[in-house]
Amino acid sequence: MSRRRIAVLISGSGSNLQALIDATKSGVIPNAEICVVLSNRKAAYGLERARNEGIPTEYLALQPFLKKNPEKTRDDYDAEIARMVLKHSPDLVVLAGWMHILGDGFLEIVYADQESRRPLPVINLHPALPGAFDGANALDRAYEAFQKGEITYTGAMVHRVVKDVDRGEPVVVRQIDFVPGEPQDAFETRLHKVEWEIIVEATNKILQQL
Repeated sequence: MSRRRIAVLISGSGSNLQALIDATKSGVIPNAEICVVLSNRKAAYGLERARNEGIPTEYLALQPFLKKNPEKTRDDYDAEIARMVLKHSPDLVVLAGWMHILGDGFLEIVYADQESRRPLPVINLHPALPGAFDGANALDRAYEAFQKGEITYTGAMVHRVVKDVDRGEPVVVRQIDFVPGEPQDAFETRLHKVEWEIIVEATNKILQQL
């Protein structure tokens, strides 16, 4: 059987990407390879991680795209991201620290029936539990709520990507308890380790369903 191909979208350092790279190399995610890493930030260190592994990279940022193409819209940008991803023929798209909400321009293309192929699954890592702290700055908002005594735990999940932000079907969910007196940076370190685990688990789970 041919190796499953994974496209990974990132915006930052790529620590979640590194978890996927390590898992594909070690066989924790069996019979799979990362076929492309795409970023919307040119300076994202995750691109360097990919290049060090010989993985193809792509870059396209929203504002330069709109400046170069003044007649285009955000939806056009999202559609171009979809086309850049699809040319690498992935079996799965993983948003791993991708800091841009992908709208209909992206979703309509990747979820379309591509020459009678199955719809392409797209999953996203989000540092919150289902229905809690949707959208940006979820980690900061959860820690603030803990400091106010409003919550005693939070979590992280990987979910399928749909039009409604962070509301797609959860694939893997993990609860994380707060520790009284724990500084936010220490909490973030614990949460990131959980993220690395669940992004690998969720990727495996989706690939096994293909």
